[in-house]
Amino acid sequence: MTDDSIRLAKRVAEVKGCSRAEAERYIAGGWVSVDGAVADDPAIRVTPAQLVALLPGATPVEPPPVTILLHKPAGIDADAALASLGAETLEQEDGRGKRFLKRHLARLVAAAPLEPEASGLVVFTQDWRVARKLVEDGARIEHEYVVEVEGEIQADGLEKLNRQFKASWQNETRLRLAGKNIQPGQIAILCAGVGLQVRSIRRLRVGRMSMGGLPSGRWRYLHDTERF
Repeated sequence: MTDDSIRLAKRVAEVKGCSRAEAERYIAGGWVSVDGAVADDPAIRVTPAQLVALLPGATPVEPPPVTILLHKPAGIDADAALASLGAETLEQEDGRGKRFLKRHLARLVAAAPLEPEASGLVVFTQDWRVARKLVEDGARIEHEYVVEVEGEIQADGLEKLNRQFKASWQNETRLRLAGKNIQPGQIAILCAGVGLQVRSIRRLRVGRMSMGGLPSGRWRYLHDTERF
């Protein structure tokens, strides 16, 4: 940068003829491009030679908090799952999803974490309402899993599992389990108690939100019409 560079927010205020505060909201909302690329940091510096423009439909409104649904692969912990979020792993949805902004990855709360050995649906959120529902009131939210097992189940094993979960066989080696307030390691312990060894665990659903066809390692935004 040369000495005549200025903060992007100041340039936007000049271009748009608005206040600095409004300019920062345009930038935060992802409505400003610098040389054709979206720039969502009001503090970056630009030179007079750089083209600063507002995208069509730009509004000076602070973008709302987002909630992210990730299909976590097995073998990674919450920190690695969070680090995997980015524009390159966002699953595009034919125009349904929000425009990706770097600020969407800031101050995310792991609202529905999953033990490292398990795969499946994980939820991160910036929205205090979602965090309260899934964390503070999480014991009342049902989670659903598919569990691959091996071994010979006890004669009354399924009945015992149904005292803790809603349990049913999908096939000879796969159980479908649903329950509330399931703690890390609990599924493996209870399965071992009826003669089964857990080979893998995959979470399909948190409350009313299912993973659907989200590929492993990919994520999407929770839509405004979706609820847990």
